[in-house]
Amino acid sequence: MPLTESQLADLRTLVGPEHVLTSPEDLVAYGFDGTAALRQRPEAVVLPADTAQVAACVRLASEHGIPVVTRGSGTGLSGGSVPTPGSIVLCLVRMDRILAVDPANLTLRAQCGVITAAVDAEAARHGLFYPPDPGSMKVSTIGGNVAENSGGLRGLKYGVTRDYVMGLEVVMPDGRVVRLGNACVKDVAGYSMKDLFVGSEGTLGIITEVLLRLVPRPAARRTMLATYGRMEDAARTVSDIIAARIIPCTLEFLDRVTIGCVEDHARIGLPRDCEALLLMETDGHPAAVEDEARRMLEIARARGAREVRVAADEAEAARLATARRSAFSALARVRPTTILEDVTVPRDRLAEMVAAIAETAARHRLKVGTFGHMGDGNLHPTFLTDERDAEEMARVHAALEEIVDRALALGGTITGEHGVGLAKKAWLRRQVGDASHDLMRELKRALDPRGLLNPGKILD
Repeated sequence: MPLTESQLADLRTLVGPEHVLTSPEDLVAYGFDGTAALRQRPEAVVLPADTAQVAACVRLASEHGIPVVTRGSGTGLSGGSVPTPGSIVLCLVRMDRILAVDPANLTLRAQCGVITAAVDAEAARHGLFYPPDPGSMKVSTIGGNVAENSGGLRGLKYGVTRDYVMGLEVVMPDGRVVRLGNACVKDVAGYSMKDLFVGSEGTLGIITEVLLRLVPRPAARRTMLATYGRMEDAARTVSDIIAARIIPCTLEFLDRVTIGCVEDHARIGLPRDCEALLLMETDGHPAAVEDEARRMLEIARARGAREVRVAADEAEAARLATARRSAFSALARVRPTTILEDVTVPRDRLAEMVAAIAETAARHRLKVGTFGHMGDGNLHPTFLTDERDAEEMARVHAALEEIVDRALALGGTITGEHGVGLAKKAWLRRQVGDASHDLMRELKRALDPRGLLNPGKILD
């Protein structure tokens, strides 16, 4: 139902007339996120400046039964911030201040709209480190990362966003503001309420402020590249490294399709004649880094690496890392529609999963580039297609079903870091089972009984 002029006037009073967008030209950019083939124009976009304004907008929406979809930079890859019909979008990018850094307690407090890379840059000024590094870190917001429980290249060693959230400020569906968690390293008082909201994709509450754990910045780092004639050898290298009790900072891979696209796009100097490459990185104490790098190179050679390269300096290390970080943007240049998938399997099943993706793509006559966080089992088969071609899209959907089924059969998950949103919710019950799925629905009903916050995401 369209918003009334009275409702729009009330919103303008709350946040200022210039921060309520209603023209079709302004709204079009807020009708989609980074997910292919999902779009819906909102009724209005509201850009609040602080938590008080967010709470006031939510109370107004609640009074009138208006759905609310929260948005940061719109980089999500599961449709989590795609508007719902009849909804308003609360875009929180104006809430972009780092509020405090506490080196004594290794914490940083920030508003939800701070860019993720800026969090780590501010930590670095104090000799500290914020490890989570999603591929979108230069544009994604920290509130969006918490809402999606984002991962990244360093997840193998350092974990995901949830592992660094110590506290949250959250606006509830009725407009109440709650503060959850604190700066204490140990706190077991009551339910761990903050963890309900990490990864909840804006369906239970709106995250407006975060308190993050920082760690000391690593003293040394070593970056290496290994190339392979067979993808299976790269996958087995990863399994052998983990089995050797080495936990690198990064273990990333690209397949032949992705390597070619990256070279066409970025001209980094990657070899085009290999089937796969591994980007390996270790960090920590200099002596430990030296030992781990040596052992990882030995394992790579033993598993049939055709070439191994050690970055000579920070500049070369940055160029090699660019190869992985530019994978999605490079693939997205090939066809009109790019569908970036996200499945994870136990690390000892990586070789099977990689082979299954390649076989499925070939059988369905599809161009698929696969890359990902091989060290933690997280793969990104990326379909290069055209959503205007109904016959080809039918083959894409059939292939996706098979890939998800295979991942679940291997003990995996439908999403390692992109979230459920709209794109994955049809598969959620299949993974978690009826009882767990029903429990999620009960939780949603308890906290948001009218279903106004990001309706239709995660659960129908």
